[in-house]
Amino acid sequence: MTFLFDIGKVLLDFHFEPSLATLLPPGTDNGHERLSVLLEKKDDFEGGRISVADYVPWAIERLGSPVNEADFLHAWRNIFTPNKAMWQVVESLAAGGHQLILFSNTNGIHCPWIFETYEVFRHFGGAVLSYETGSIKPEPEIYHHAITAHGLKPAETRYIDDLPANIETGKKLGFRSWQYDLNDHPAFERWLAAELMHG
Repeated sequence: MTFLFDIGKVLLDFHFEPSLATLLPPGTDNGHERLSVLLEKKDDFEGGRISVADYVPWAIERLGSPVNEADFLHAWRNIFTPNKAMWQVVESLAAGGHQLILFSNTNGIHCPWIFETYEVFRHFGGAVLSYETGSIKPEPEIYHHAITAHGLKPAETRYIDDLPANIETGKKLGFRSWQYDLNDHPAFERWLAAELMHG
């Protein structure tokens, strides 16, 4: 059986703002506004349309804070918390011989760093990452890329993601999809048990 796993809010929880806020000068009163500006180009960055070399200086300039590139990269990466309940599922599926593929909107600052940092990723035999494909979920193009690159049959592929729009595209293309809620992992476990039972 083949499984497509999103990363954020599925394998890893994340919170951008607390970490990026450490880059702002003490006493900054419009910190939220400054940080939200960084997300203006997030889709272009994750879609591979802006390189790390271009995005980082732009982001530092928009922050208006005298930070260096190393500090910025550290803060951008230091946003994740392992979702250990899902890690146990991944280990079990891998041990059962299932094919596991990452399917994520991400960027060249987080990857390959997260793969080297979090051991759960060793269980995945493939990855479809937005910044490498030039398209982002929920755009159909990245789903078609996954299908072609990994020879997927959507009707036989289980797809787990936290965002409704992404799941919607997955369903339209025939994937057996589950919208994951970090706060209700048992619901996912019940769905998975049924899927494994029925093949």
